[in-house]
Amino acid sequence: MQKLDLRKELKYLYTPSAKKVQVVNVPCFPFIMIDGEIEAGHGPSNSPGFQEALQALYGASYTLKFMVKLRKDDPVDYPVMALEGLWWTKDGTFDFTRLDNQAYTVMILQPDLVTPVLFSEALDQLRKKKGDLPAFAHLRLEPFEEGPSIQIMHIGPYAEEPATLAKMDAFVNENSFRLHGKHHEIYMGNPLRAAPEKLKTILRHAVIK
Repeated sequence: MQKLDLRKELKYLYTPSAKKVQVVNVPCFPFIMIDGEIEAGHGPSNSPGFQEALQALYGASYTLKFMVKLRKDDPVDYPVMALEGLWWTKDGTFDFTRLDNQAYTVMILQPDLVTPVLFSEALDQLRKKKGDLPAFAHLRLEPFEEGPSIQIMHIGPYAEEPATLAKMDAFVNENSFRLHGKHHEIYMGNPLRAAPEKLKTILRHAVIK
């Protein structure tokens, strides 16, 4: 059986320093994605829509993994990649303390062997197993390319991200960059298992010189 480990192949994108901001060039990758908005009075941790989106996203990703691993012809084993999120505000006014002003695209990077046909087959299997959750209809397989970007590893609770974001802002100003696109987070830790002070989150943002 062939082994594929994108975590090792893409180490330069998924193991940044926590001490300094780095510049990377992020090529085009296929992702399974789903969009949504945080409901009024909620945050990501208790948003019903966000939780359903994650359930659908992980369900599709793991279904694909085992479909490819267990197929008779050319089986391939690979780990499911980390959850990633693109975040922006619904009204254009950013307030880190107001979580219900946020919209998102959550996504998981897929190996190139995942085709639209394979993705469609995985959704059919998922519906048979889990029922036809509304979120399944909103999943999509789509290429995403960030290009030149800056990134840094944030270690600690999500609520302390502003201090790390300030380092990114300073780096942008010192190096004559301009941010564009959406704020990007990559969740390398599990908030349900890891202590808040040990959580690892990659903060990334596309830039223009």
